[in-house]
Amino acid sequence: MSAKSLPPLHIDYQGERLAGVDEVGRGPLVGAVVAAAVILDPARPIEGLNDSKTLTARRREALDTEIRDRALAFCVAEASPLEVDRLNIYHATHLAMRRAIDGLAPEAEYLLVDGNRLPGHHLPGQPVVKGDARHPAIAAASILAKVARDAQMVNLDARHPGYGFARHKGYPTKEHLAALERLGPLPEHRRSFAPVKKQLDLL
Repeated sequence: MSAKSLPPLHIDYQGERLAGVDEVGRGPLVGAVVAAAVILDPARPIEGLNDSKTLTARRREALDTEIRDRALAFCVAEASPLEVDRLNIYHATHLAMRRAIDGLAPEAEYLLVDGNRLPGHHLPGQPVVKGDARHPAIAAASILAKVARDAQMVNLDARHPGYGFARHKGYPTKEHLAALERLGPLPEHRRSFAPVKKQLDLL
């Protein structure tokens, strides 16, 4: 279902401290799951906010700078691979989201969260399916989270060349799975994810 085919978004909040919340990194086999929360400033609009996956890396990075400069508040937070393994990816994602929301200053009054569930925060809010394509604050959060996580993967690639992290960003591509088999898991790999667990069982 595309964002265009969904009904218009009705928001039960009229104020200015509305935070968009999104995450990146549920599917990769390695690294943290990264979440961001953004309160946009209505007086300083940002052109071109959209789902981070539809933008080029260069455009995302330019928007990342603009969001950090113009937003009323933003916070990027994460849950570590260890927390992903301990809690499972679903709960770790919500933990990262709650950390991002708690890091906002000024704090939010209402949350718009990408997806179909709220992350169990005390603030009121609503989940928004395909939210990163339907509301600019969620799009802004998706951009900050994606740029931050991609930078972590480029950094990991520099420390551990051979896995191809800068290219596949930790997702289970053929290249990544072959490297995992050849070189074995790193401490940053998520031990509870099947392809990593399989390699660990062989050790």
